[in-house]
Amino acid sequence: MPPIGLVLGNDPSANVRELARDAVAAERAGFQMAFFSETMASNRDSVTALAAFALATEAIELSAIQVVRLRTPLLLAETAATLDELCGGRLTLALGAFTKRHAQRHGLEPSKPATTLREYVEVTRRLLTGEPVRYHGEYVRMDGTALAWRPHRARIPIWIAANSAGGLATAARIGDGVLLDGATSPEYARAAIARMRAGAEAAGRDPDGLKVAQLVNVSIAKTRREALDAVRPEIASRFRHPQPATARAEIGEPHVDARAVADYVATFREHGQEALERRFSDELLLALSATGTAEEVRERIAAYRAAGVDLPLLRPARHEQLAPLLAAFGERG
Repeated sequence: MPPIGLVLGNDPSANVRELARDAVAAERAGFQMAFFSETMASNRDSVTALAAFALATEAIELSAIQVVRLRTPLLLAETAATLDELCGGRLTLALGAFTKRHAQRHGLEPSKPATTLREYVEVTRRLLTGEPVRYHGEYVRMDGTALAWRPHRARIPIWIAANSAGGLATAARIGDGVLLDGATSPEYARAAIARMRAGAEAAGRDPDGLKVAQLVNVSIAKTRREALDAVRPEIASRFRHPQPATARAEIGEPHVDARAVADYVATFREHGQEALERRFSDELLLALSATGTAEEVRERIAAYRAAGVDLPLLRPARHEQLAPLLAAFGERG
């Protein structure tokens, strides 16, 4: 079975115990990774959820996005090392930039996203070796700080969550891999991967050594109409703010007109979510997701793989879609 992952945590109605059972179900179905989606929506905490997944499962890999600056570098390293110890070396960190929206959401002062991300990655990696760290950057300063124990692994893989040209450049220079954003097409994935590979080569790195994972919005149902209705709110919600949507078009998303982004944002601000959802045609929803019957979804995931995605991370539109999703990919891949 080709590598496949399951994304959990975006449904606020599912509690952590239920999500842990879902991780077990994914493991039994042969999925490679259970990925917790910690979003701007203030849903459940990823660290607590990953601890629950670690105790409930035995072999499936675990990951979640951690936005830097929401934890200090030392706390981030302590957390990562503890989770990796708990799950027996199955953790991958997916680190995301601290943006102006994160600063506003958390009541913190903004910082330069690329610089902050780079410094956190460098310091976290060094702390995980167990050796004292001396570091004097623009945002991170340490003088001999060290973990008090030797971590289970000195090198936990770090993916860079990237939804902009700058993020892809950072992933190319310092990441063990990249995590591409959802609500995007296989054509977008191909363009983003080409940018990252070019950046890696320019930095003197082997692009073949970088893992490519992608969040893929999935909606699986008996009919395409039912599947489209389920995925519409999630796809539309990704166009409430200008930066992520504009970045998609700039990187190479052929299905999103950059000139329409301002209209999407204005529609949401002036008329709300339901009005924004009505702006999305069935054709656009199909382009930005894997939506339809089980066979149609399998074919669509194959298109993401063909674009260069090593590990599609499937994010079901509704919790009740989980069982048919696991059946579809657990049986045939």
